Amino acid sequence: MTDSLHHAVTGSGPVLLIVPGGAGHPMGFGPLTERLARRFTVVTYDPLGLAHGRLGLPVPDQRPADWSEGAYRLLQAVLPQGERAYVFGTSSGGIAVLELLARHPERLAGVVAHEPPCVTVLPDGAERRAELLAQFDGAGRPPAEGASATPMGVFLAHVLHPFTAHVPPVPSAPAAGVRLTLAVGAASRGQPLYRTGELLAERLGGSFVEFPGGHLGTLDHPEEFADRLTETLLSGAHTSA
Repeated sequence: MTDSLHHAVTGSGPVLLIVPGGAGHPMGFGPLTERLARRFTVVTYDPLGLAHGRLGLPVPDQRPADWSEGAYRLLQAVLPQGERAYVFGTSSGGIAVLELLARHPERLAGVVAHEPPCVTVLPDGAERRAELLAQFDGAGRPPAEGASATPMGVFLAHVLHPFTAHVPPVPSAPAAGVRLTLAVGAASRGQPLYRTGELLAERLGGSFVEFPGGHLGTLDHPEEFADRLTETLLSGAHTSA
């Protein structure tokens, strides 16, 4: 965890904080944030500073609490006094925003967590997590440090294992008036992360909504994804049929 609050800001309107997945590097998020910037002041958080000159530097093992506390400090820095922010996180970023919701609901207006890989909450969660880890282990181990370091290397070395073992705490959001939505990709039907989203929505008291694409819908369908996110945040979520 770095003490610097690395981020980028674009657009105007109510604040929308985005926490990317993987190791938090906002690779490929340009089309998504450009679309969202029509309605929001989009603040894209880079928790490890990988897009801000820190890729290749040593990184300790990460915890969702690290990312959520950094996100909270960033909101404190960018939010006008007395205002609340919308928050969106995908994959590992989705885990971080669920932790943020549990810890600091007072600065949040609405939270959308897209396919957080908290598979251990499933009845067969230990098996599903083992399958998920094996899937990534089979992809090899790109470097996490040095001149050849990659965001994927950082993710595999320091994010994947601790984040997938995380069980989100039940937030006090209903009392604080924060609307929570668990989002899943329409293309993810029948897959563990879809079931995880359904279960988390029930356990945490949130709505359950399908978004365009699959786990990488933010990259594969950025404009459609951004429009669905805007609708969900500003108009209220509707339970998926």
